[in-house]
Amino acid sequence: MEFLTSNKVKDIVPNFFEQLDKKISQIEDKDTMIDLAKGNPDQPTPSFIIESLKKAVDVKSNHGYTPFDGKQNFLDAIARYYKKIYNVKIEAQKEILTFSGSVVGISAIPQIILNSGDYVITTDPCYPEYYTSVSLAGGKLYQLPITKKNHYLPELDKIPTEIVKQSKILLLNYPNNPTGATATEKFFEQAIEFGKKNKILVVNDFAYAAIGYGQQPISLLQIEGAKKYAVELNTLSKTYDMAGWRVGYVLGNESVITALKKYHSHVYSTVFGAIQDAATAGLDSDQAAARHIRDVYQNRRDVLVHGLRSLGWDVEKSQGTFFIWVKVPSGYSGQKFAELILEQANVVVAPGIGFGSSGKDYIRLSLTHDEKILKEVIKRFSALKY
Repeated sequence: MEFLTSNKVKDIVPNFFEQLDKKISQIEDKDTMIDLAKGNPDQPTPSFIIESLKKAVDVKSNHGYTPFDGKQNFLDAIARYYKKIYNVKIEAQKEILTFSGSVVGISAIPQIILNSGDYVITTDPCYPEYYTSVSLAGGKLYQLPITKKNHYLPELDKIPTEIVKQSKILLLNYPNNPTGATATEKFFEQAIEFGKKNKILVVNDFAYAAIGYGQQPISLLQIEGAKKYAVELNTLSKTYDMAGWRVGYVLGNESVITALKKYHSHVYSTVFGAIQDAATAGLDSDQAAARHIRDVYQNRRDVLVHGLRSLGWDVEKSQGTFFIWVKVPSGYSGQKFAELILEQANVVVAPGIGFGSSGKDYIRLSLTHDEKILKEVIKRFSALKY
C-alpha cells in the first residue's frame, strides 16, 4: 500500500545536492571524473582535534546523554572564541545553543519565528536549503537579486513596503555561498537598522566564517546593538574541516535562543559529548590550523581563477568560501554549459540555477581539490568546443 503524504512533504523540492549525487552516480567514466560541484572539504581535520576526540571517547560521562543546550565546556569555549576573534561578549548559558550542524538552525529558526504566510527575505541566489526550510514552516520567500553590480549585497531599500510588513526574518549568508562575496561593516549596519526599524529578526548564516581572503570576515554580532535584533549560525565544518562530525551552534538574541532551545529539545537530539570536547579543543586553539586551511583554499582560488581568466572566462575572484562563481559564455545557460563541460571534459560543476533564478547564467566551482587537479581542470577546459 502506498500512503499519501502531507501537502508539506509533497511541496518539498528535490534536494539540489542529492540531484547532483544522482547525476554523478550515472557517469560511466568515474576514474577520470573530477567533481567540482559540491563543497565537501578534502583536507584532514587537524590532528590535535582528532587526538582530543580519541581521549574524550574514553571519558565515561560522554557515553550518556549530553545536555540539550550543549556541554558547559563547549558553550564556554564558543563564548571565549567569539570574544577572542570578534570581540563580542556572549553569555554562554543564555545566548548559545549547540546542535548537530548549523543546517539544524537553518531549519529550526523559521519554525520558531514564522506563522503561516509570513515572509522571509533573502538573496537570489542563495543556499538551496533556504527554500525548503521556509516552506516547511509555512512561510514564503522574498528574494533580492545580488549581482556584480551591487557587489552581491542585497539592496534592502528596494523591498516593497507590503512585503516588509509581512516579513519576520531577514536571512543573510556572508561569506556568501555561491558567489563568494563578503559583507561590509556598512551593509551589516544597514541590516541591523532594517531589523530594528521593522521588528524583523536578522540572521547571518556564518558557515564560512574562517574562510576569508585578504581580511577576516566580520560577524554580524560585531555591529553595535546587534544582539537585540539578530542571531548568527556558525559551524566547525569548514573552519576545521569537520564536515562529517556534525557540530554547529547559533548565538545571539536571548529570546530567540530560548525559543530555539524549547523547539530543539523536542525535535532534535544532542551532540556526542566526545565531539563537543574535541570541538572545544579547536575553538580554544591558537587558530593556526584554521589559518592553514584558509591559506590552502586561497592558493587554490588563485590557481583556478588565473587559469580560467587565461581562457577568457568571466570569473569572480571570491572574497571568501571555497567556491568560485563563473559567468558562462554568451549563448549558454549555466545548466547547458554545465552539461557541455561534463560531456566534453568529464568535470562536474554546479549549475547556478540551483541557487536561484539570478544564477541562471552562472556555474559554481568548488576548491575542494588540490592544485594539481585544478590545473588538470584548466587543461580540460582549454579543449572545450563551444
